[in-house]
Amino acid sequence: MTPTTPHHSLSTLSRRELTFAIFALAMGGFGIGTTEFAMMGLLSDVERGLNISTPDAGNLISAYALGVCVGAPVLAAVGAKLPRKWLALGLMVIFALANFSSFAAPDYHWMLVTRFVSGLPHGAFFGVAAVIAASLVPASRRGWAISMVMAGLTVANVIGVPIATWVGQNFGWRLLFVVVAGIGLVTVALIARFVPFSEAHPDASIRRELGALKRLQVWLTLLIGVVGFGGFFATYTYISHTMTAVTGLPAGLIPLVVALYGLGMVAGNIIGGRLADRSVMGTIYGVLAAIAVSLVLYFVSVVWAPSALLMVFVVGSMGSMLVPSLQTRLLDASPDAPSLASSLNHAALNVANALGAFLGGVVIAWGWGYRAPALVGAGLAVLGLGVALVSGYVERKRPLVS
Repeated sequence: MTPTTPHHSLSTLSRRELTFAIFALAMGGFGIGTTEFAMMGLLSDVERGLNISTPDAGNLISAYALGVCVGAPVLAAVGAKLPRKWLALGLMVIFALANFSSFAAPDYHWMLVTRFVSGLPHGAFFGVAAVIAASLVPASRRGWAISMVMAGLTVANVIGVPIATWVGQNFGWRLLFVVVAGIGLVTVALIARFVPFSEAHPDASIRRELGALKRLQVWLTLLIGVVGFGGFFATYTYISHTMTAVTGLPAGLIPLVVALYGLGMVAGNIIGGRLADRSVMGTIYGVLAAIAVSLVLYFVSVVWAPSALLMVFVVGSMGSMLVPSLQTRLLDASPDAPSLASSLNHAALNVANALGAFLGGVVIAWGWGYRAPALVGAGLAVLGLGVALVSGYVERKRPLVS
């Protein structure tokens, strides 16, 4: 089953043109990933700069995540009648302006507002970027194209976040937002220059996009992401505490640990895209099982530094391997409303972030130790696999629309 969006054939789009088009879209993901994750590394600087408490500073991260959840469905639906290139450009302009406004925010309350607005284009941009990328290649390479767009987000964890954090620590935390806004403006220029223009679908409308919400398979796929990917965040949220308190690594090595996790995400994203092109549901089944196993191994081996570092890379790769297949599954499940369905994936992953962090925090508060979130994550992955099996069973009884 493939989306009904028209495809540019490789005969009309050269390899060089395809590379630059996907790079332009991935650059947007790079900027989004940088602003989302670098904020966490600069949280103490933000607290001092705005004279606020740690919980108040945490609300700035929550405001961004809330913006993602609100903006993904709303902006994707509202922009349904726009040509997708124009929608992508508009979302990146909003992203850049919102980050400039964060730089200029005079106090905490204005910063809350600007962080919320910065999150609005996040999910909608990834959704429309995935649809554009999938439309530029044959159906057999959609998973690869989507994973290349998502690579911007994973590479941000290896390059963008450390650089932005260093700039913020040495030249003032507000400069983070200038750096990110600059990336947003570069993305606007690249999309304008390299992404091909195509007219909006003649039947496109808000009602048509909202039709995705009537499909059981869309909701099942989103639930797979919320539950199955929650295990990834249950572990990642507390990784620095685990590495210092359990593994015994010095705090100075935590940036290396985070970078190793990021490298795993890059590798997993690339492999996941290739696997999704072979079998979308087969990849979802296999990766969820692999996430559960890797998190149990992480729980067991994290007491010894060499095996802990190895499993940091493995867990990072297993988690990100799931994303391209989920994105492709949503395109298959809602071919006549691909932008909204695809955008909702990123809202679901932000819910997974909150769910995983919350449940991981609960078992730590119960006194089970910093390794316990990994077992919570393994349990969530198994539950996600259960949802995926239900989705596959339903599809066999009622095939996806074509």
